[in-house]
Order: sequence, then structure tokens, then C-alpha cells
Amino acid sequence: MRAKIETKKYLFAFIITALVFFGALVVSNKFSAQRIAEIKAIENNISMDILASETQFALLKDSSCKAIDHSTAFSEELSSLTAKLSYMEDNLGANNLEVISLKKYYSLLQVKDYLLVKQVKEKCGVKPITIIYFYSNAGDCEGCVREGYVLTKLRTEFPELRIYSFDYNLDLSVVKTMKSIYGVRNTLPALNIWEENYYGFKSAEDIEKIIPQLKKLRIEREKAEAAKAATSTKN
Repeated sequence: MRAKIETKKYLFAFIITALVFFGALVVSNKFSAQRIAEIKAIENNISMDILASETQFALLKDSSCKAIDHSTAFSEELSSLTAKLSYMEDNLGANNLEVISLKKYYSLLQVKDYLLVKQVKEKCGVKPITIIYFYSNAGDCEGCVREGYVLTKLRTEFPELRIYSFDYNLDLSVVKTMKSIYGVRNTLPALNIWEENYYGFKSAEDIEKIIPQLKKLRIEREKAEAAKAATSTKN
């Protein structure tokens, strides 16, 4: 009799465990599907943004640079997509076919945005601050994760900073062309700043030394905030 009770207890525990496991699996899959849907929605937004920019540049061939909507030319949607793609890689794995497909599309959009930024520079004399970052998540780049955190921090602090991130091992002709154009070798992480290559982990301080404009932007922002605070105090 006691043996039957013990058997029922174990069977009941097994059923409960199985239900919890499969329930968690369903929720996880649903959550991942929602994330993919969000990423695709952002892809569509970026595509529309870039198409609008191209049309705008075509219209502005004979117009003043004052008419250019720089908020469109310098899309912020790419930063959001970067974060979401990182999440997908962490949860579905870097070798997941959906992740690889999205990463390829994202890389193409980045190159498109980069070319649009160059058009703004040539037409209007604007000198954008850009970093081209090559990384690997194949387990062969010890400093890539830390470098990613540093660049995310800098991008948050300096919205003016354009960062283009490419998986060095991605099988995509555009990425291969970028590596060839800038002569980037397989010593990662690698940063291309002002058409110069920098290899190995670089801290935020290191990057600010390479790009002194960032320090100037911080000082200008601090002065503006101080002036605003002083005005608010008077009122």
C-alpha cells in the first residue's frame, strides 16, 4: 500500500515538473517570436527611413543644406535594432538561421546609412563622427563583449556618434568589401576611426583620445545644462 502511495507521489511530481517545463518552453518560444516580430517591424521602419532619406537627397540636389532633415539622415532606429539583435543572438544563438538572416539585413542597412552619411558630408561639409566596429561572437574574441558595452555607452552619451557594427565572420559580400576597403585584419575587436585601424580592446577613455571631438561635445553639453539650470533657478 505504501509503495503504491510513493509511486503516485513520484508520478504526480513528474507530471507537475513536465507541465512546468513545457509551459516555460511555450512562453519562451512565444517571447522569442514576439522579439523577432519587433525586430522585423524596426527593419521596416529603417527601410522606410532610408528610402525617405534617398528621396530627400534626390530632391535636395539644387537646394540649400539648411533644408536637410538631419534627424532623418542620421537614423536612430539602428541603435534600437542593434540591442534587439544582441538579445536574439544571446537567446537563440549566433548560428540560428533567423538571427543570421536578420544580421545580414541589418549589415546592409548599416552600409546604406553609412553611404547616406557620406552624401551629407560631401554636399553640406558636415563632418560626422563615425566608428566602424568589427567583432566576432564565435568564441575567438575575448575583448569583443567588453568593447560592445563600451561602444553602447558612448553611443548613449553621444547621440552624434555613428557606430556601425559588423560581424567579421558574416558570409556577406558587403561585409567582405568593407573589410577589404579598410584593410581590416582578423585581430579583433577592431575599430576603424578616421580611416585608421585600431586593434584590441579600447576603453571609452582610449576612444575619446582618438576622437577629441567627443570631449568637446561633453563640455558644450555640460555648459548648456549649467546655463539651463541657472535660468531655471532665476525663474
